[in-house]
Amino acid sequence: MIGCLIGEVLALEAPTVILNVNGIGYEIDTPLSTFCQLQKGQKVTLWTHLTVREDAQLLYGFLDLREKTFFRTLLKVNGVGPKMALGILSTLSADLLIQTIENDDINTLVKVPGVGKKTAERLLIELRDRIKALQQDAPHHSNNTTMPLQQSVNSAVAEAEAALLSLGYKPQEAKKVVASVKDQHTEVADIIRAALKSMMKS
Repeated sequence: MIGCLIGEVLALEAPTVILNVNGIGYEIDTPLSTFCQLQKGQKVTLWTHLTVREDAQLLYGFLDLREKTFFRTLLKVNGVGPKMALGILSTLSADLLIQTIENDDINTLVKVPGVGKKTAERLLIELRDRIKALQQDAPHHSNNTTMPLQQSVNSAVAEAEAALLSLGYKPQEAKKVVASVKDQHTEVADIIRAALKSMMKS
């Protein structure tokens, strides 16, 4: 099992990161909470989870070890796969997810792309006890120095839209929400955060 990878960010295409580790480029899918903190050339440690299927071996990476723990916990819920788990962690921070579960807030969960009412109900039921354990035991470790993403406005808008599409938002929906927040921000990370925040309020 690959527990973590330490290397240099070679390429970024939401939500995928190519990490150069001693000359080998690892393709790693990340939640947007991690993706938004990365920049080409940055040296980072990504805490990883490896999924082996018949047709592929897939790596998922997280800047924060606590997020990796939450990701694995989400995968234990019936009907939740890696893509949905990434979508949940991209839309809700770990702390907000805890709060949502504790408050039985189904309305917040169904705003995550791909999460319907039945899945949201299952998440609330199956995560309630596990979340309590995570609050006590989940490690929190990230020693990465983050750098802001500097991009042109047009490029930032395009990448923000692509990031939302990767989560499962519809093209019209992604374009509309990004357009509503792009004038207040110039960096892709800020546009994505503002767009997700707007999605959760609507």
